[in-house]
Amino acid sequence: MDKIKIAIIGVGNCASSLIQGIHYYKDKKSEDAIGLMHWEIGGYQPKDIEVVAAFDVDKRKVGEDVSKAIFAKPNCTKVFCDKIPESGVKVSMGHALDGVAAHMKDYEDNYTFIKADADPADVVKVLKESGAEILLNYLPVGSEEATKFYAQCALDAGVAFINNMPVFIASNPEWAAKFEEKGIPIVGDDIKAQIGATITHRTLANLFKDRGVKLDRTYQINTGGNTDFLNMLNRDRLDSKKESKTEAVQSVLSERMDPHNIHIGPSDYVPWQEDNKICFLRMEGKTFGDIPMNIELRLSVEDSPNSAGCVIDAIRCCKLGLERGIGGPLISISSYTMKHPPEQFTDDKAAEKVDEFIEGKLER
Repeated sequence: MDKIKIAIIGVGNCASSLIQGIHYYKDKKSEDAIGLMHWEIGGYQPKDIEVVAAFDVDKRKVGEDVSKAIFAKPNCTKVFCDKIPESGVKVSMGHALDGVAAHMKDYEDNYTFIKADADPADVVKVLKESGAEILLNYLPVGSEEATKFYAQCALDAGVAFINNMPVFIASNPEWAAKFEEKGIPIVGDDIKAQIGATITHRTLANLFKDRGVKLDRTYQINTGGNTDFLNMLNRDRLDSKKESKTEAVQSVLSERMDPHNIHIGPSDYVPWQEDNKICFLRMEGKTFGDIPMNIELRLSVEDSPNSAGCVIDAIRCCKLGLERGIGGPLISISSYTMKHPPEQFTDDKAAEKVDEFIEGKLER
């Protein structure tokens, strides 16, 4: 089969995990491929994904082959596949815009971004010349202007867009209409993890609802040591992230909780945690006879491989959307892999819809 040609904005930890995964599963068979939700989608396996372009603004990555850039600082995710052959694809200088928070300059080089002294590339030209079919957005949280810039570049270049961060594009009717008019699929917004804080919180909230337990109060607090958590120390960049994570939980409840009684969001940056994310979750409710109960949970995950397990499915479903000539949001895979999709479903229902979409029984 032909390769699925992707371009990546932001060669950070998440991109590193995705690219490592493409090579990690290359020599495996379905029966020993641990960690995939779907081994094959529409005939495409992980090895059928190829990176043909990449953009970043860090001087340790710009100009380097993608195979080397994914291991450059400040990346700190686990290396589970170190044998990545040279791709021949050099990282192009991206457009920083609002992608680099001002406070990042106050931290040591190994933990933060060092902007390259180079002119930004012509993104549309690079996308067209590379043959990219799908553009993946891995910009830092709060990059509102930059995300909209790259979304427009995808439209101008005629490539599909997978928005892995919480600036609302696929779930914004105006942007969704632009992709529909161009006949280009889009998946978004804000990638979930395979087993992460949001999916766990949603599952427990749904369990409360299904078992007749009233959820009175809940919080989800997260700590981590990657650049994502360092970036999010600037609380001004968190509005859409907090909305995305909160809505993901609110959407599975039979009645929306009073905002005073639900708190979901990042809490602090702990450098030595690196790409390990720790979630502290508490849920308080009432069971039969109005008797109080509560759950406290601690979840520890490697953040970036956790997201790559969802992105690798989003890419292949997006390719099916391209092959089928679908324009606009792909509802099924967005609801399955994203925190803030255009339409929210329970995770079981979303999984069913994805399987129906893969089989061609569902249009989107």
